[in-house]
Amino acid sequence: MISTLRRGLLVLLAVLPMLANAAATPSAHDLVDRTTKELLADLAANKEQYKTNPSAFYDALNRIVGPVVDADGISKSIMTVKYSRNASPAQMQRFQENFKRSLMQFYGNALLEYNNQGITVSPEKPEGDDRTSVDMLVKGNNGANYPVSYTLVKLGGEWKVRNVIINGINIGKLFRDQFSDAMQRNGNNLDATINGWAGEVAKAKEKAPDAAGQAAQ
Repeated sequence: MISTLRRGLLVLLAVLPMLANAAATPSAHDLVDRTTKELLADLAANKEQYKTNPSAFYDALNRIVGPVVDADGISKSIMTVKYSRNASPAQMQRFQENFKRSLMQFYGNALLEYNNQGITVSPEKPEGDDRTSVDMLVKGNNGANYPVSYTLVKLGGEWKVRNVIINGINIGKLFRDQFSDAMQRNGNNLDATINGWAGEVAKAKEKAPDAAGQAAQ
């Protein structure tokens, strides 16, 4: 009996860490909701500082949003197999870094003008095994609601954001088209396209103002 009890306790001790990890892993909905609230709280507390020092805001965005974004998957998706299969690991790493930095600037500038009119994460819905979506509404100064839908994928047991559709505009597709256009203009010079990616993101923003920017108007 004592031997059986001891074995049972050992099994329980072995299982507890797995149960703890499972409990600590948020659903896709909770991940988006928590990250959004943390970002808005940080912005409300430091907005005036960020206005005079935008780079500090980009750092905060990277700290809060960076860990929940599948930067590697998004980068490969934007570059597409056509170009990524010929890219060196160093080129892929440099593009990923440029992409993350430009993405933070893409949203950061608009968020600095956002006056917290209201962001509502939609109710939780059933998740897929390895892919799901989370929706939200961003309210603008004019009272209009702008729909946002995040696509998330499960990597290593955790949800990561892979794409976002803002007011009907698929940002992943927009960036893919922008990358392809840039490659053609640069004579298929991958280094030139990677190095100039920040400028391409600026052009993409002109083509499709993001929901936060619209809400700030």
